[in-house]
Amino acid sequence: MSRILSILHKEFLQMKRDRLTLGLIFMLPLVQLLLFGFAIQTEVKHIPTAVFDQSLSQDSREMLDSFKNSGYFNITNTADSYQEVNKMIDSGEIQVGIIFPPDFARSVARGDTAAVQVLVDASDSMVSASAISTAKTIGMLKSQKIVAQKAGITNVPYDVEVRPWYNPNGITAYYMVPAILGIIVTMTMVMMTSMGIVRERERGTLEQLIVTPVKSYELIVGKIIPYIALGYLQITVALLVGTIIFDVPIRGSLLQLYLLTLFFITASLGIGILISNIAKNQMQAMQMSFFILLPSILLSGFMFPREAMPQIIQYLSNIIPLTFYLTIIRGIVLKGIGLQYLYPQVIALLIFTVIFLTISILKFKKKIA
Repeated sequence: MSRILSILHKEFLQMKRDRLTLGLIFMLPLVQLLLFGFAIQTEVKHIPTAVFDQSLSQDSREMLDSFKNSGYFNITNTADSYQEVNKMIDSGEIQVGIIFPPDFARSVARGDTAAVQVLVDASDSMVSASAISTAKTIGMLKSQKIVAQKAGITNVPYDVEVRPWYNPNGITAYYMVPAILGIIVTMTMVMMTSMGIVRERERGTLEQLIVTPVKSYELIVGKIIPYIALGYLQITVALLVGTIIFDVPIRGSLLQLYLLTLFFITASLGIGILISNIAKNQMQAMQMSFFILLPSILLSGFMFPREAMPQIIQYLSNIIPLTFYLTIIRGIVLKGIGLQYLYPQVIALLIFTVIFLTISILKFKKKIA
């Protein structure tokens, strides 16, 4: 019994000395519980929407009010042409486009069926399902109201024509497989890099590098290049599996996809190297990596649409590199768009890379801590 108490005493003393590990054990679950409890929502509302109203009539405004009052459509843009609506959807600025034809009011006045076209970005299956069902329900309720008010109506007063783009059949694999690729790269780059470098420090293998005339940035660049090659290997294998087994279409340029992926890989490696500079042992590195991985899965739009999250959580998700990479890979793979629409995400990933690698280089010291 005395031996057991002695061992327990030593363990408690070790935990007391290792305050960072103790703090991570107690604080990280609490922070994640509060963060994810507020952030994770499955009901998608306030979907960014643009309107191209060619009718400019009282009838079209009343129909548009029905979309607004539903709470599911947030009118953020007004378009002047059909092509402008297309560009907004391609760029991801909006996810729904509502188009009223020029004869909308005349059709209502004559008692004919008045058509409303609703374009939906179906690359996000959860958002598109919510938008499609709500749009159809609005058209049905408006028609029922007219029928109840006027006798002798034989045709449907309003016809809401929903056109889902990019993934019209709502195939889950088309939406999830590209995103899983981003998760795999995040997991590999962050966890393997952080734990690998810490492991070398624990084993003393960094001593050989410490005594060489190598600068800090040269050492870090030499460390990340093999992981970049590994990241590209993973991406290639994942794309082959996705296209061969799950029939995921690649509508955009593979060359652009590989080029823009480099920014995501380097940003993720920057996080891993930064963790390796902070952590004193592999346990701390693993805990910090999980603290990065879980928000990447839950807050980036991988599993739950960001539109369903509170506004402050959406702002917080902008500090996660995967948030921007999901827009890139889904845009290229599903939409077939290129750099002209994705440059804001590329700039964000480049900023992440510069910040993380610069801090890591400044923090790294060629000596054994």
